[in-house]
Amino acid sequence: MSTAEAAETGALLTRAREALERYLEVHVDDDGAITFSHADVPCVIQATRLADGLTVLSLTCVVAWDMPDDPALAVAVAERAGQGLFGTLGVGHTERGMDVTLRYAFPAEGMDPSPLGTLLMLVVSTASQLRTELPGVEA
Repeated sequence: MSTAEAAETGALLTRAREALERYLEVHVDDDGAITFSHADVPCVIQATRLADGLTVLSLTCVVAWDMPDDPALAVAVAERAGQGLFGTLGVGHTERGMDVTLRYAFPAEGMDPSPLGTLLMLVVSTASQLRTELPGVEA
């Protein structure tokens, strides 16, 4: 990672941290990623510079993990994903069962903390709401 790239991603992560601290307790990991929980939904934010002037934030919320491999849950996730969420709702299969995640990536360079916080909280709140709505997922 070049010095310029590190500076851009670091500045963007700092703005994201400042934006979220208005609402939640956040932690900065050794690699610079921001981790936090909202209504028991663990989330992480990372920054990536794709090109000059294009640095994106990537937010991943783990709605549920190690769920039984239940076709009804997979169908519910697919139906909910088609309802126009901020982010992409998906199911991953592991040896311990199914994981449900909500991911959202967007160019955030130049965003002020207030609108950035609003956008991030829209996604995080959606993940928390999904946790209560999906069948078999306990809040």
